[in-house]
Amino acid sequence: MEESRDPCGDPTVWNQTEPEPATDHLLNLCFLRTTGVWLPPLYLWVLGPIYLLYIHRHGKGYLRMSLLFKTRMVLGLALILLCTSSTAVTLWRIHQGAPQALEHLIHPTVWLTTMSLALFLIHEERKKGVQASGLLFGYWLLCCLFPVISIIQQAQQGISQSDPFPYLSTYLYLCLVVTQFVLSCFADQPPFFPKEPRQQNPCPEAGASFPSKIMFWWVSGLVWKGYRKLLEPEDLWSLSTEYCSEELVSQLQKEWIRCHSAAQRSTERTVFKRKGGPKMESPETEAFLQQEGSKRSMLLRAIWKVYRSSFLLATLIIVICDVFRFMLPKLLSLFLEFMKDPKAPAWKGYVLAVLMFLTTCLQTLLEQHYMYILKVLQMRLRTAVTGLVYRKVLTLSSGSRKASSVGDVVNLVSVDLQRLTECIIHLNGLWMSSVWLVICFVYLWQLLGPSALTAFAVTLVLLPLNFVITKKRNHYQEEQMRQKDSRARLTSSAIRSVRILKSHGWEAAFLERILHTRGRELAALKTSGLLFSVSLVSFQASIFLMALVLFAIHTLVAEENAMDAEKAFVTLTILAILNKIQGFVPFTIHSTAQARVSLERLATFLCLEEVNPGAVDSIPSGCPAGETCIRVHQGTFTWTQDSPPCLHRINLSVPQGCLLAIVGPVGAGKSSLLSALLGELSKLEGSVSIRGSVAYVPQEAWVQNSSLVENVCFRQQLEPQWLEKVLEACALGPDVSNFPEGIYTQVGEQGMSLSGGQKQRLSLARAVYRKAAVYLLDQPLAALDAHVSQQVFSQVIGPGGLLQGTTRILVTHALHILPQADWIVVLEDGAIAEMGSYQELLHRKGALVDLLDRARQPGGRGEGEKEPMTGAEGARVSAGDGEPMCGPEGYMKLVTNKDSSTSETQTRARGGNTKKAGQPTSGDSVRYGRVKAAMYLSYLRAVGTPLCFYVLFLFLCQQVASFCLGYWLSLWADDPIVDGKQAQAALRGWVFALLGCLQAIGLFASMAMVFLGAFQASSLLFQRLLWDVMQSPIGFFEQTPIGNLLNRFSKETDTIDVDIPDKVRSLLVYAFGFLEVSLVVTVVTPLAAVAILLLVVFYAGFQSLYVASSCQLRRLESEKHSLVCSHVTETFHGSTVVRAFHVQASFVDQSNRHVDESQRVSFPRLAADRWLALNLEFLGNGLVLVAATCAVLSKVHLSAGLVGFSISAAIQVTQTLQFAVRTWTDLENNIVSVERVEDYTQTPKEAPWALPTCAAQAPWPRGGEIEFRDFGLRYRPELPLAVQGVSFKIHAGEKVGIVGRTGAGKSTLAGGLLRLVEAAEGGIWVDGVPIAQVGLHTLRSRITIIPQDPILFPGSLRMNLDMLQEHTDQAIWAALDTVQLSALVANLPSQLLYECVDQGSNLSVGQKQLLCLARALLRKTQILILDEATASVDLGTELKMQTALWDWFAQCTVLLIAHRLHSVMDCTRVLVLDKGQVAESGSPAQLLAQKGLFYRLAQESGLV
Repeated sequence: MEESRDPCGDPTVWNQTEPEPATDHLLNLCFLRTTGVWLPPLYLWVLGPIYLLYIHRHGKGYLRMSLLFKTRMVLGLALILLCTSSTAVTLWRIHQGAPQALEHLIHPTVWLTTMSLALFLIHEERKKGVQASGLLFGYWLLCCLFPVISIIQQAQQGISQSDPFPYLSTYLYLCLVVTQFVLSCFADQPPFFPKEPRQQNPCPEAGASFPSKIMFWWVSGLVWKGYRKLLEPEDLWSLSTEYCSEELVSQLQKEWIRCHSAAQRSTERTVFKRKGGPKMESPETEAFLQQEGSKRSMLLRAIWKVYRSSFLLATLIIVICDVFRFMLPKLLSLFLEFMKDPKAPAWKGYVLAVLMFLTTCLQTLLEQHYMYILKVLQMRLRTAVTGLVYRKVLTLSSGSRKASSVGDVVNLVSVDLQRLTECIIHLNGLWMSSVWLVICFVYLWQLLGPSALTAFAVTLVLLPLNFVITKKRNHYQEEQMRQKDSRARLTSSAIRSVRILKSHGWEAAFLERILHTRGRELAALKTSGLLFSVSLVSFQASIFLMALVLFAIHTLVAEENAMDAEKAFVTLTILAILNKIQGFVPFTIHSTAQARVSLERLATFLCLEEVNPGAVDSIPSGCPAGETCIRVHQGTFTWTQDSPPCLHRINLSVPQGCLLAIVGPVGAGKSSLLSALLGELSKLEGSVSIRGSVAYVPQEAWVQNSSLVENVCFRQQLEPQWLEKVLEACALGPDVSNFPEGIYTQVGEQGMSLSGGQKQRLSLARAVYRKAAVYLLDQPLAALDAHVSQQVFSQVIGPGGLLQGTTRILVTHALHILPQADWIVVLEDGAIAEMGSYQELLHRKGALVDLLDRARQPGGRGEGEKEPMTGAEGARVSAGDGEPMCGPEGYMKLVTNKDSSTSETQTRARGGNTKKAGQPTSGDSVRYGRVKAAMYLSYLRAVGTPLCFYVLFLFLCQQVASFCLGYWLSLWADDPIVDGKQAQAALRGWVFALLGCLQAIGLFASMAMVFLGAFQASSLLFQRLLWDVMQSPIGFFEQTPIGNLLNRFSKETDTIDVDIPDKVRSLLVYAFGFLEVSLVVTVVTPLAAVAILLLVVFYAGFQSLYVASSCQLRRLESEKHSLVCSHVTETFHGSTVVRAFHVQASFVDQSNRHVDESQRVSFPRLAADRWLALNLEFLGNGLVLVAATCAVLSKVHLSAGLVGFSISAAIQVTQTLQFAVRTWTDLENNIVSVERVEDYTQTPKEAPWALPTCAAQAPWPRGGEIEFRDFGLRYRPELPLAVQGVSFKIHAGEKVGIVGRTGAGKSTLAGGLLRLVEAAEGGIWVDGVPIAQVGLHTLRSRITIIPQDPILFPGSLRMNLDMLQEHTDQAIWAALDTVQLSALVANLPSQLLYECVDQGSNLSVGQKQLLCLARALLRKTQILILDEATASVDLGTELKMQTALWDWFAQCTVLLIAHRLHSVMDCTRVLVLDKGQVAESGSPAQLLAQKGLFYRLAQESGLV
């Protein structure tokens, strides 16, 4: 029997001394066979132990023995038996004396041990819950290589008849391995007892097979569902535990605290060492040491420690990806070498074509998984940092809240966080670009020799330019962010104070301020964009310059200077890689610069001063009756560390069960004292202790955007009986019974659907429901009618109220309740003037007596207020005559048929009659389906039609230059070579240079015009959005959550400013690039035109499948993000209440839910992005295969230059077309921002601010006569009339008081006079002119209103007093002197130029109210409306203010809306409203004599 000789055993096979083409060595079957034998065992033994360690640490539970597992085990045993038999046969032959090659023994033995390891891995994976194994998938795939090559060799030799065993074993081995490979493409059953709880709609990624995971096919189900139907939130996958906020935030918070503490210790040690030296350091040096770049580095270090493993894994993947990236030029070089060799066999060309295709596919696969890992990392980082910011909001001190507005915080979680996370994608470019440059130069050196050094020189020359550009862009980026913050503060203030703006007709003035700031922001952004264009073109030009210098130097200097196809197009392919690398550098630098600024802003915010948890010694356990419950010893407090103390040397002891009243003039420090007891102030010296739980009622009521019952219970368990009792005592029973859904009625953003009194009572009910031991009440009765105030005091706060037995500290201006207080503290100038019981202080005749005397000045009530009714008499005071007392059936209900109750129930807006707070506020509007073409047209119209055509023309010109550049190079490469030189090299070089310069100029011009047009569109769209919002009626703001509006002015505007211009630019670059490549490939290889057409069809199909789901996911993401912004905004304003009630943990949980819901939408979107990119690139890679195959088929007819031109273009089209489709899809997703900004164009608008022909000719009104004629008003068309049949006449100069119970319609009349809500019937005439025929600004500028809620805007004090800049400084000081604020303003830094923070929170409520009065004095119109304008000041100050007002407005018509009846006793006439109608009218004396409703109200107020 003759042995068959192994062809690979011949020594000549491995002899490398004979020169032959490189492809013969590379593609030698013996080499491939040896690789196939040793590569699979090496792969498994290297990665197997690491994989075992990983699955042991990340076990998910065990899998049951499924049929798939059993089959794999049986096949594995069969492979082990086959390897054992091969080893046994070899040993038997050796034993028989037959000579055997050593490899015949070593190979089966190695494979036997490797197969045993593979079988062990299959078993371990089942125990650890691995459903699909990527390691074994790769192993079985590699195992197929050896038998396939062996079979090819055996087919070439023919099967030996003498020894068929090797052939049979090879075929059997191939069958078993292929079967194992096929089985590894399936996933096993889920774990029997999973470690994580099963989710309702789990993500299919966990149970997907390995091919499905690497190809993202597990996303296909959601994409297909989104194509067939509109995606709803319930269609989305549940968020896995590793992506949930609770876990992610806790990890980052732990590292942040550790890094922050370490940095503080380091700073303290440095300061200590410097102080301990021979020379003491100045305070400025110490401050510098504490701030020296540590904040940004601290946050960066914390982020790195938490997420470094994911980032390093992604970095490893991209490094492997770049190995394949740089294999492509080498394969192209081999292919062009094959094309030049007419004797080379065709099969080598086909193999090289397949290798180029596989290389591009592997590069695509790795690159997309790199992106997927980083996108998931972005999502996790966004979740964690949002959680950190939110937790910081809950701990900000009062000084920090003044330094950072809510607009700044919204910008942090919207814009800054987005920019920080986007930087992650580009971060590896900071170091990998250098490595890529080195590799490219090595390649170029191999091709062109020393000429490659010139490319390095060009790079060194151009790099400083980009560093200068980056530094400039960083400066403009910081400027833009500063302006963005300023614009966000102004916009937020305007939206939240829109009622004040509209009441005064200041919208235009405020719009001018916002647009001026917006102009500065866009100017910085425009300069940054132009610099960015220069940076992009410089890198694009650098590639051309390098090619030009390389080719010129090579043809002039090198000995073998002929420019052949291999040198030209392999060089261009390398330079194309360099182009991508260097094109990536500007994005990297730009993104890093933006991220640096954003990281600094985030770190600065996270390092802001926090409330000191140890400021108050809080003891949770209760306090026995009679013992001291609250103690303040020698307490000195300040709002901020750099401001003077606001409270001095406070000594206070409050026993358990005491009712302590705190009184004093405006600015005395009453609210500050409560803040000190809550720990909100910085304690300079002394101590504060409180025993028992605390409940707090702020002076300005804070209400959540949720149901009434959720506001009252405030994270506590619902107790229906106690809730009923609390609502009844707080006089909310009648209101709740009128709400459409009872206690489950939604109260709207900032309680917009409630009146001021209802919000205050709701705030009080929240505290009462708490069942606390200590109650801190900051003027809870100021916004209430007299009779409601009396009822609330007697049934809640007073000696017989629900809170009896608890410790109550009440800040009040209602001096008539002082006799019922157990103890009284009088504050003056931040210090305790005196304290004691009511009778003791009367006998002392000190500060309290002075307050009472000021309240009894002549012109007041005369006799003062009677002491309130007590006992049974007080208990008989009801919420109103004729109104049913509500029981559980009245308001403890959830109405199912909203429409029927809506049409039958009276509603109102903020003031006037009882409103159906229950009208749920409109959520964020979510459109469905793909973005309509009208949105694109709207954006293009904003850019400008001529500019759009000009941009297209410029892009066409530069792309024509690019095509000519490549074609000219192919002609250069095909020029005949004579004596090693080309005759026309100089001409070719000059034309090549000219074409390159033209392309660079065209590219810069086109990019610059794109950015300029985009910024023009941004300016116009923002202006249109601002006008649409500000021209909306007041009802729009009551129904639209502020978070939705702020989201459009922050995140959506930023998308239009930054993302859309970049996507438009990229889309045009890629689209014109694809047209060029298609033309090239079609001209060179016409057969490829069919493939290009099919490619376009497939791309269009994938894009259609994807974009429907993607757009809907983008809309849902914006909606969910709006909820996050709204919750952050709401918490920012109510953080003091949240801390006082110790419900931070509950609010954190709610924030986590909102963020998780947002990320639940983000994750499918990023997964769908990768699904699209991977599948499109795989299709695009097919064009490389088609172009190369067609070139092999047409080898005889094609020159090497044209083939190089075609293949190099086809290699680029893979990513060009994919990026074109991706960019188009991203653009459609981003155009959703234009859609959302345009949402408000169709909403109802107010009447015109100014009319071309106005019925009221200046000066109007002359006298101020007002006449209501059968006036009726409703707040929405579907609702009944809020006031109806109102007819009365107010004479010029008359002072008229308007009173009535809560909900009677008092403020509604004021709103009707100002046309905040248009009349439904009848009308109003002023000086004989119907106000419906007068422009809104004309009307509102001639009427002055002083509202109940004092509001100041961000800006100087002077701007707040004189918004339209119509008055001199002397007039302003005179007005301040009238309201007794001149001394205060004179002591402020910068005096009139003192900067007020948002909402004027750096001033007390009383001071703000006085400033609003001063503002009204300056306007001095013929008509004045006071809507509870003195509710926040003490009685003495109120009387002085009224005297001043009567003097200033002696000849004017005054409408005085009042809860305190003594305020209207000086009026010439009083209107008494009841249920939206005028019940009584006459002078106060006449009405008292009638003993009607006014008389009863006076009785309840203690006036009669």
